[in-house]
Order: sequence, then structure tokens, then C-alpha cells
Amino acid sequence: MHLAGERRSQRFGKRWTLRALVLMALSCLAGPQCTQAAGSQILVSAAISLKEAFNDIANLYKLRTGTRVTFNFGASGELEKQIEAGAPVDVFASAGEKEMQELQTEGLIDPASRTDFVRNSLVLVAPVGSKLRLHSFRDLAQPQVRKIAIGDPQTVPAGRYARQLLENDHLWPKIEPRIVFAENVRQVLDYVDHGEVDAGVVYATDVGIAHSKVLVVAHVSSGGYGPVLYPIAVVKGSRNPGAAQGFVEFVLSPAGMNVLKKYGFLPAK
Repeated sequence: MHLAGERRSQRFGKRWTLRALVLMALSCLAGPQCTQAAGSQILVSAAISLKEAFNDIANLYKLRTGTRVTFNFGASGELEKQIEAGAPVDVFASAGEKEMQELQTEGLIDPASRTDFVRNSLVLVAPVGSKLRLHSFRDLAQPQVRKIAIGDPQTVPAGRYARQLLENDHLWPKIEPRIVFAENVRQVLDYVDHGEVDAGVVYATDVGIAHSKVLVVAHVSSGGYGPVLYPIAVVKGSRNPGAAQGFVEFVLSPAGMNVLKKYGFLPAK
């Protein structure tokens, strides 16, 4: 089944990513070419919901500075764990304040570089052609709704916000047995897209990159959860702090914010 296979591949990919990042750090420390490489490249760990926007921003940043940006996209909580394990990350962009604050408390980011740069909101999505009558989050309590996907609240900010919303609406006890936890918000979207669940909770910005098989059935822009703020910061021990800070500043620049706006992100303030 696709759902189970996707979980196995996600777990394997997560382990491989952390292993690859640590190996990169060790090889860099061992070689004299590290200084030269670090001067032209930075590694950014970013929430997967930023993928398309950040790829565009990185292309612009390279054109203007010559610095190449390599990305590690994933669930914010997993990215946090990788940084704690010593992954050679230069910049961290999270979909939640919790993950960034924990790294700051541990002294693993430069607090002076930290800033909230965009915000997002939650939407309830269902497969196009679904025969279920879903118009609000409260409709998830219907017995016909058998599977509901959200991100794992332990590591996925969107899942944490979704649970907060469902608890505040007194829906969580009713639907908890039907919840399917995904390893990131794009996996939730994938489950809905393939019709493997009856509904899912994702960010509003994720729907713009989805296939036509996904339909937004409810939108909650504020109240009951959040706010969904995205912080960004330079990671302590960056091999190229100048370029890392430059990337943060470029994200905050009019050029960077215009790209984020194009993908549906809203200003942080």
C-alpha cells in the first residue's frame, strides 16, 4: 500500500539525510579544500513548506552574490534534531517558533540573526470527487470520515497547530482513533492526493503546488491555533557566517519577500 511504503521511504530518507549531513561535516573538517568550498556555498535547513519559494530565492541569491545555496528540506522538528546532532548547517528556517527557540536555548543559533519573516494558515483538504460532505473542521466528526491525516505533532509544526485547533474545538477525542500521522506536511498532501485518507490538514501555501486532486474544504486563517510564524536564523558554528547572514538578509529583502508572496506566504507582521 502506498501509505505504508511512503512511511518506510520517509524513515529511510530521514536517516540517510542526517548521515549524509554529518559525513559532509567530517569530510570538510578533514580536507584543506573546506575553506574554499565554504566560501562559495552554504547549507540551509528549511521547513518543507518553504521548498518552492526558497529554491527561487536561492537562484536569485546566487545570481547576485555567486554563493550557491544547498537545501535540506523536511519537518522542522527533524531538522532541529539534525542540528543538535552536529549537522553542518549554516541557516535554519523553521515553520514553528518552538523548534527555533529550543535551538536558541541550547546556544545553537545566533540570536541576533533570528527573525520571524512570514506567516501561514491551516486549511482542511479532501480528495477531489470525494462523496463526503465536508464544509468545516467540525464535519470531521462524521462517522463516514474514516481517515484524517495531519503531521506528527511531535516534529511537524503544522500537525501541532492542527491538534491545537481540533482540541480547542473539542474534536480531538472524537477523531483521534482515525488520525494518520505523517512525517511532514507534504506527506499529508500526498496522502490526500492519492485518496488514501478522507481529509488532511495542511498549510494554505501547500495547496498551490498540489495536483488537481486536492480540494480545499475549509480555511481557518486565525483563532484556535498558532499564530503560524516562520523564524529564520544563522546557525552557530557556520563555516560561512557572512554568506549565511547574507542569505537571511536576502530572504528579508523586497526581492525575497516578493518571491514568498508569490507562493502565498503572508508578512510576519
